[in-house]
Amino acid sequence: MKPSIFPYKLYLVTDEALCLGRDFFWVVEEALKGGVDVVQIREKLLPLEDFIRKAEQLKAICEKYHVPLIINDSVEVAKIVDAEGLHVGQEDANIMEAKTTLGSGKALGLSLENMGDLRKPFSEEAWYYGVSPIYATPTKMDTKTEWGLEGLAHLRKATDKPLVAIGRVKIENAASIISHGADCLAVVSGICSAPSPAHAAEAFRKKIEEGSNHQLW
Repeated sequence: MKPSIFPYKLYLVTDEALCLGRDFFWVVEEALKGGVDVVQIREKLLPLEDFIRKAEQLKAICEKYHVPLIINDSVEVAKIVDAEGLHVGQEDANIMEAKTTLGSGKALGLSLENMGDLRKPFSEEAWYYGVSPIYATPTKMDTKTEWGLEGLAHLRKATDKPLVAIGRVKIENAASIISHGADCLAVVSGICSAPSPAHAAEAFRKKIEEGSNHQLW
């Protein structure tokens, strides 16, 4: 993954609870078969050793499909498992400290909750921005406001960085989110809770292509 090249379109953010009792690794692998091309493991409550073991097992699955694994928030886990990168929020690990620890070759994603975040020190160090949330969602309760399509389009005009949209991204609104400026869709429940994660991923890929063909910016 290079900062100047962001070919990824469908970004799975994991949530074991949303797998609805099914095997976590099966759900992720099915999603990879369906077209997910980047995976982020998010484990806010898991003890460190358990997080490391889970990330190592997930990385092995991702490598089978030549898909990068991103770690949410934990610089330590990202370094230990040699993940492709790290994603941090505004209240998470300092992005400059993460860059120093992981090295300049690792992908760094940064969540933006409003336009002011774009102007904060070191925001330019991110390789891509997570636009969070596009729409308010119960899977992430620590955000303040939602961007909406107009906010996304405004952000698109303000930066050349790749934009990964997250927050109640569904099949029904996927094309519109892409057409308003997102480069990539991050999906949680829409894939993790789907009866067939593979078919859900395929459906999202089709909507992403549709949105790419009708860009409004």
